[in-house]
Amino acid sequence: MAQTPVAQTQQIRQQQAGELGPFVAVDPVVDRMRALRGTWHPADGVGVFNRVYLTVTEEIGHAIEAGTFADRRAAATLDVRFAQRYLAAVDAVATGAPPPACWRPLFQYRSHPGVRPLQFALAGINAHVGHDLALAVVDTCRTLECAPGDLEDEFDRVGDILVLLEERIREELTPGPDLLEIADPLTHLLGAWSLDRARDGAWLAARSLWQLRGLPELAGEFTERLDRSVGLVGRMLLTPLTRP
Repeated sequence: MAQTPVAQTQQIRQQQAGELGPFVAVDPVVDRMRALRGTWHPADGVGVFNRVYLTVTEEIGHAIEAGTFADRRAAATLDVRFAQRYLAAVDAVATGAPPPACWRPLFQYRSHPGVRPLQFALAGINAHVGHDLALAVVDTCRTLECAPGDLEDEFDRVGDILVLLEERIREELTPGPDLLEIADPLTHLLGAWSLDRARDGAWLAARSLWQLRGLPELAGEFTERLDRSVGLVGRMLLTPLTRP
Protein backbone atom coordinates (compact mmCIF):
# COMPACT_ATOMS: atom_id res chain seq x y z
CA MET A 1 0.00 0.00 0.00
CA ALA A 2 1.33 3.44 -0.96
CA GLN A 3 2.30 5.73 1.88
CA THR A 4 0.35 8.91 2.53
CA PRO A 5 2.23 12.23 2.23
CA VAL A 6 2.22 12.58 6.02
CA ALA A 7 3.63 9.07 6.49
CA GLN A 8 6.35 9.79 3.95
CA THR A 9 7.43 12.91 5.80
CA GLN A 10 7.40 11.09 9.14
CA GLN A 11 9.61 8.39 7.65
CA ILE A 12 12.00 11.06 6.36
CA ARG A 13 12.23 12.62 9.82
CA GLN A 14 12.85 9.24 11.42
CA GLN A 15 15.61 8.54 8.93
CA GLN A 16 17.17 11.93 9.59
CA ALA A 17 17.16 11.37 13.34
CA GLY A 18 20.14 9.05 12.98
CA GLU A 19 23.43 9.33 11.18
CA LEU A 20 23.26 8.52 7.47
CA GLY A 21 26.85 8.15 6.42
CA PRO A 22 29.22 11.07 7.06
CA PHE A 23 26.38 13.60 6.85
CA VAL A 24 22.59 13.82 6.78
CA ALA A 25 21.22 12.53 3.47
CA VAL A 26 19.45 14.97 1.14
CA ASP A 27 18.06 12.26 -1.15
CA PRO A 28 14.81 11.49 0.78
CA VAL A 29 13.49 15.04 0.57
CA VAL A 30 14.45 15.23 -3.11
CA ASP A 31 12.57 11.99 -3.75
CA ARG A 32 9.53 13.37 -1.96
CA MET A 33 9.50 16.55 -4.04
CA ARG A 34 9.88 14.53 -7.23
CA ALA A 35 6.87 12.45 -6.20
CA LEU A 36 4.84 15.60 -5.55
CA ARG A 37 5.81 16.96 -8.96
CA GLY A 38 4.03 14.04 -10.57
CA THR A 39 0.80 14.56 -8.63
CA TRP A 40 0.12 18.23 -9.42
CA HIS A 41 -0.95 19.84 -12.68
CA PRO A 42 1.82 21.97 -14.26
CA ALA A 43 -0.36 25.08 -13.83
CA ASP A 44 -0.92 24.44 -10.11
CA GLY A 45 0.67 27.31 -8.19
CA VAL A 46 2.14 25.05 -5.50
CA GLY A 47 3.39 22.77 -8.27
CA VAL A 48 5.16 25.72 -9.90
CA PHE A 49 7.01 26.42 -6.67
CA ASN A 50 7.71 22.73 -6.09
CA ARG A 51 9.48 22.47 -9.46
CA VAL A 52 11.55 25.53 -8.63
CA TYR A 53 12.44 24.31 -5.17
CA LEU A 54 13.25 20.82 -6.41
CA THR A 55 15.83 22.37 -8.72
CA VAL A 56 17.29 24.35 -5.81
CA THR A 57 17.52 21.27 -3.59
CA GLU A 58 19.11 19.20 -6.34
CA GLU A 59 21.67 21.93 -6.96
CA ILE A 60 22.55 22.11 -3.27
CA GLY A 61 22.82 18.32 -3.11
CA HIS A 62 25.22 18.32 -6.07
CA ALA A 63 27.26 21.08 -4.43
CA ILE A 64 27.51 19.10 -1.20
CA GLU A 65 28.64 15.98 -3.06
CA ALA A 66 31.19 18.02 -5.02
CA GLY A 67 32.77 19.31 -1.82
CA THR A 68 31.65 22.92 -2.27
CA PHE A 69 30.81 23.12 1.43
CA ALA A 70 33.61 22.81 3.96
CA ASP A 71 31.26 21.16 6.46
CA ARG A 72 29.18 18.74 4.42
CA ARG A 73 27.17 17.47 7.38
CA ALA A 74 26.20 20.97 8.48
CA ALA A 75 25.22 21.96 4.92
CA ALA A 76 23.15 18.81 4.38
CA THR A 77 21.46 19.11 7.76
CA LEU A 78 20.50 22.72 7.04
CA ASP A 79 19.22 21.77 3.58
CA VAL A 80 17.10 18.91 4.92
CA ARG A 81 15.68 20.86 7.87
CA PHE A 82 14.87 23.65 5.41
CA ALA A 83 13.03 21.31 3.02
CA GLN A 84 11.11 19.65 5.85
CA ARG A 85 9.47 22.98 6.69
CA TYR A 86 7.97 23.18 3.19
CA LEU A 87 6.94 19.51 3.20
CA ALA A 88 5.25 19.98 6.58
CA ALA A 89 3.13 22.77 5.06
CA VAL A 90 2.17 20.46 2.18
CA ASP A 91 1.21 17.72 4.64
CA ALA A 92 -0.85 20.10 6.76
CA VAL A 93 -2.97 21.07 3.76
CA ALA A 94 -3.31 17.41 2.69
CA THR A 95 -4.82 16.54 6.07
CA GLY A 96 -7.11 19.56 6.18
CA ALA A 97 -5.05 21.44 8.77
CA PRO A 98 -4.04 25.08 8.20
CA PRO A 99 -0.45 25.59 7.06
CA PRO A 100 1.70 28.36 8.56
CA ALA A 101 0.42 31.84 7.70
CA CYS A 102 3.36 32.46 5.37
CA TRP A 103 2.22 29.56 3.14
CA ARG A 104 -1.53 30.19 3.17
CA PRO A 105 -1.64 32.69 0.27
CA LEU A 106 0.10 30.26 -2.08
CA PHE A 107 -2.25 27.40 -1.21
CA GLN A 108 -5.31 29.66 -1.37
CA TYR A 109 -4.43 31.17 -4.76
CA ARG A 110 -2.82 28.08 -6.32
CA SER A 111 -5.58 27.74 -8.94
CA HIS A 112 -6.36 31.40 -9.55
CA PRO A 113 -6.31 32.06 -13.31
CA GLY A 114 -5.26 35.68 -12.84
CA VAL A 115 -1.97 34.87 -11.10
CA ARG A 116 1.08 34.29 -13.28
CA PRO A 117 3.59 31.45 -12.81
CA LEU A 118 6.38 33.80 -11.75
CA GLN A 119 4.16 35.13 -8.95
CA PHE A 120 3.60 31.60 -7.64
CA ALA A 121 7.34 30.92 -7.69
CA LEU A 122 8.22 34.16 -5.90
CA ALA A 123 5.46 33.73 -3.30
CA GLY A 124 6.78 30.28 -2.46
CA ILE A 125 10.36 31.51 -2.25
CA ASN A 126 9.20 34.39 -0.05
CA ALA A 127 7.47 32.02 2.39
CA HIS A 128 10.31 29.54 2.44
CA VAL A 129 13.20 31.99 2.75
CA GLY A 130 11.45 34.70 4.76
CA HIS A 131 10.07 32.34 7.40
CA ASP A 132 11.26 28.74 7.05
CA LEU A 133 14.96 29.44 6.57
CA ALA A 134 15.29 31.16 9.95
CA LEU A 135 13.58 28.27 11.72
CA ALA A 136 15.67 25.75 9.77
CA VAL A 137 18.86 27.42 11.02
CA VAL A 138 17.62 27.07 14.60
CA ASP A 139 16.58 23.45 13.96
CA THR A 140 20.05 22.73 12.59
CA CYS A 141 21.77 24.36 15.55
CA ARG A 142 19.79 22.17 17.92
CA THR A 143 20.56 19.04 15.89
CA LEU A 144 24.29 19.74 15.65
CA GLU A 145 24.57 21.43 19.05
CA CYS A 146 26.12 24.57 17.62
CA ALA A 147 25.26 28.28 17.31
CA PRO A 148 24.08 30.19 14.20
CA GLY A 149 27.51 31.75 13.82
CA ASP A 150 28.94 28.27 13.23
CA LEU A 151 26.63 27.89 10.22
CA GLU A 152 27.24 31.26 8.60
CA ASP A 153 29.42 29.91 5.77
CA GLU A 154 26.87 27.21 4.93
CA PHE A 155 24.05 29.75 5.13
CA ASP A 156 25.85 32.12 2.76
CA ARG A 157 26.69 29.40 0.23
CA VAL A 158 23.12 28.11 0.20
CA GLY A 159 22.00 31.71 -0.29
CA ASP A 160 24.36 32.15 -3.24
CA ILE A 161 22.83 29.11 -4.94
CA LEU A 162 19.35 30.49 -4.29
CA VAL A 163 20.27 33.81 -5.90
CA LEU A 164 21.63 32.14 -9.04
CA LEU A 165 18.54 30.00 -9.38
CA GLU A 166 16.23 32.94 -8.73
CA GLU A 167 17.84 34.71 -11.68
CA ARG A 168 17.26 31.63 -13.84
CA ILE A 169 13.64 31.43 -12.65
CA ARG A 170 12.98 35.04 -13.55
CA GLU A 171 14.43 34.46 -17.01
CA GLU A 172 12.35 31.33 -17.60
CA LEU A 173 9.03 32.54 -16.18
CA THR A 174 9.11 36.24 -17.14
CA PRO A 175 7.49 37.20 -20.45
CA GLY A 176 9.79 38.38 -23.22
CA PRO A 177 11.02 42.00 -23.34
CA ASP A 178 8.33 42.91 -25.82
CA LEU A 179 5.62 41.72 -23.41
CA LEU A 180 6.95 42.96 -20.09
CA GLU A 181 6.58 46.73 -20.17
CA ILE A 182 7.20 49.35 -17.51
CA ALA A 183 3.45 49.78 -17.14
CA ASP A 184 2.94 46.06 -16.56
CA PRO A 185 2.08 45.46 -12.87
CA LEU A 186 4.35 42.41 -12.91
CA THR A 187 7.30 44.74 -13.48
CA HIS A 188 6.51 46.53 -10.23
CA LEU A 189 6.14 43.26 -8.31
CA LEU A 190 9.52 42.07 -9.60
CA GLY A 191 11.14 45.25 -8.37
CA ALA A 192 9.37 45.28 -5.01
CA TRP A 193 10.70 41.96 -3.71
CA SER A 194 14.34 41.07 -3.15
CA LEU A 195 15.81 37.67 -2.31
CA ASP A 196 18.88 39.36 -0.83
CA ARG A 197 16.73 41.30 1.61
CA ALA A 198 14.76 38.18 2.48
CA ARG A 199 18.02 36.31 3.19
CA ASP A 200 19.29 39.12 5.39
CA GLY A 201 16.02 39.12 7.30
CA ALA A 202 16.13 35.34 7.73
CA TRP A 203 19.66 35.46 9.17
CA LEU A 204 18.71 38.20 11.63
CA ALA A 205 15.57 36.29 12.63
CA ALA A 206 17.57 33.08 13.16
CA ARG A 207 20.08 34.82 15.41
CA SER A 208 17.27 36.52 17.33
CA LEU A 209 15.39 33.27 17.85
CA TRP A 210 18.57 31.60 19.05
CA GLN A 211 19.05 34.32 21.64
CA LEU A 212 15.43 33.86 22.72
CA ARG A 213 15.64 30.07 23.06
CA GLY A 214 15.54 30.35 26.85
CA LEU A 215 12.38 32.46 26.67
CA PRO A 216 9.86 30.19 24.91
CA GLU A 217 6.89 32.53 25.25
CA LEU A 218 8.75 35.45 23.70
CA ALA A 219 10.29 33.21 21.04
CA GLY A 220 6.83 31.91 20.16
CA GLU A 221 5.46 35.44 19.79
CA PHE A 222 8.44 36.43 17.62
CA THR A 223 7.92 33.39 15.38
CA GLU A 224 4.19 34.04 15.05
CA ARG A 225 4.73 37.67 14.06
CA LEU A 226 7.42 36.66 11.55
CA ASP A 227 5.03 34.10 10.06
CA ARG A 228 2.23 36.64 9.66
CA SER A 229 4.41 39.39 8.21
CA VAL A 230 5.90 37.05 5.61
CA GLY A 231 2.39 35.85 4.77
CA LEU A 232 1.29 39.44 4.16
CA VAL A 233 4.10 39.92 1.64
CA GLY A 234 3.12 36.66 -0.04
CA ARG A 235 -0.47 37.78 -0.39
CA MET A 236 0.67 40.96 -2.13
CA LEU A 237 2.95 38.99 -4.45
CA LEU A 238 -0.06 36.93 -5.50
CA THR A 239 -2.27 39.88 -6.43
CA PRO A 240 -4.15 38.77 -9.60
CA LEU A 241 -2.76 40.69 -12.55
CA THR A 242 -4.92 39.38 -15.35
CA ARG A 243 -8.66 38.88 -15.59
CA PRO A 244 -9.90 35.29 -15.55
